[in-house]
Amino acid sequence: MARRTGHADLPLHTGTVPRWLADRMRDMGTLIIESLLINSGKREVLRRLADPLWFQSLGAVLGMDWHSSGITTSVLYALKRGINPRAKEFGLCVCGGRGRYSRRTPEELAYLGERTGLDAPSLIRASRLCAKTDNTAVQDGFQLYQHNFILSDDGDWTVVQQGMNPAAKTARRYHWCSQNLKSFVEEPHSGVTGENRGPILNLTDKAACGTRSAVLSLTGESPERLMREIKAIARIAENGTLFPAEDGGAADTGSKSDGTDGYPPEHALPCGCGTRNLSMPARHNITVADIDLKRLGGVLATAYEARPADFESLLLTPGLGARTIQSLCLVSEVIHGTPSRFRDPARFSFAHGGKDGHPFPVPTRIYDESIRILKDAIEKSRLGYTDKSACIRRLHETALQIEENCSPEADFATVLEREKRNSAAWGGRTVADP
Repeated sequence: MARRTGHADLPLHTGTVPRWLADRMRDMGTLIIESLLINSGKREVLRRLADPLWFQSLGAVLGMDWHSSGITTSVLYALKRGINPRAKEFGLCVCGGRGRYSRRTPEELAYLGERTGLDAPSLIRASRLCAKTDNTAVQDGFQLYQHNFILSDDGDWTVVQQGMNPAAKTARRYHWCSQNLKSFVEEPHSGVTGENRGPILNLTDKAACGTRSAVLSLTGESPERLMREIKAIARIAENGTLFPAEDGGAADTGSKSDGTDGYPPEHALPCGCGTRNLSMPARHNITVADIDLKRLGGVLATAYEARPADFESLLLTPGLGARTIQSLCLVSEVIHGTPSRFRDPARFSFAHGGKDGHPFPVPTRIYDESIRILKDAIEKSRLGYTDKSACIRRLHETALQIEENCSPEADFATVLEREKRNSAAWGGRTVADP
C-alpha cells in the first residue's frame, strides 16, 4: 500500500520564473522524462514523480531554488509544457496546475477520456478524492492551491499537489501514486513533504479507523442528540479535562506509535524508496551540511579527472568541456540513480545553479550545452546509435565507482569559488539580472 513516507520544510517563495529559465527547464525536464521512458518505461516515470526527494532533486538540477516550494509549481508547469505536446508519443499527459488551472483538472481528464477511451469518471473521482483527502481528511493547516494529475495511457497516475500556510510562510507537498493504492482514506500517500507544524487532525492514519467509523455513524444521529453531546463536551473542556487521543485520529501530533519522528519506520515507496525525511531551511545559501561531499566529489572527479577514453563519444562533441560533464553527470544520476541517491537534493543544484544565485548563478551556456548533448544522445538512440546514451549513463556509473574505491571529498569552498570565478564566462544569470 502506498503510504506517507517523509517530510520536508518548504519555505514559501514569491515571484515568477523568468522566461530564459522556464524554457530551459521545459527542454531539460522533457529530455529527462524522455530518457526515463526509453530506459525504464511510463510506470517508472510516475513512480519517480511520486517520490518527494527525487522530485526535489529534479527541481534542483533544472536550476530552481534548491529548497523552496516554488519547485512544485515551476517543475510541473515545465513538464506540462514539454510533455503534453508529445502526449501521444510519450503516452503521458500532465493535467491541472495552480489556482484556477487546478479546477480544470476534471475537464482535462474528461477530454482525455473521450480521445483515448480511458475511464474518465474513475480518473476524475481519483483526482477529487486526492484533493478532498489532503484538504479535509488531513487537517494540518495547509490549504491546497495546486493540484496536478499526471497519467499514462495505461491508466496509471500520480498526483502531486501542494498546500499553503500563509501565516507560517510554509508549504506542504503531497504525493500520490495509483500503483499499489488500495484506499483513499487509509494511509494513501506515497509521500508528503512539508514542515511539521505540530498537532494535526489526520483521519487517513491507519490507527484512525475507529474515528472514521464514529464520524460516519454520527451522520445517522438526530441533530438534537448531537447538540446535547457537543454542549456536554464543551462544559468538560471548560473545566480543564483533557481528552486522551486513543486512536490516533482525534489528535495526531505527528508521532506514530513507534515514536519515529512522526513517520513510519523504514519501508518501501512504490519506487523502492525508504523513509523520505527532508528538512528544508528558510535560508537561501547552501552549506556543507546540506550536501554529501563524497558524492559531490565523485561527480567532480568524473568531470575533471576521468580518463578521456572513458567518455570518448562525448568528448568528441564540439564545445564539450569538463564543466558540462559535471552537469551531465548529475543529470545522469537523476535519470539512472537509485532512491538512496536523492537524500541531499541540494547537491543537484551543482549542475545548473539556482535562479536566485544559490549556490551560484545559472550558467546558461553550460545549461544549453547539456540540453544539446542530451537531446542529441536521445535522438541518436532512437535511430539505433546508442553510444552517447550509454556514455551519459556511464558518467553516473563512473562517479559511483570513484565514490566506492577512492573516497573523494569535494572541497566545498573551492568548488563555489571556481563556479563564481567562471560565472560570467559560463553565462551566469539570476532573476535579478536585467
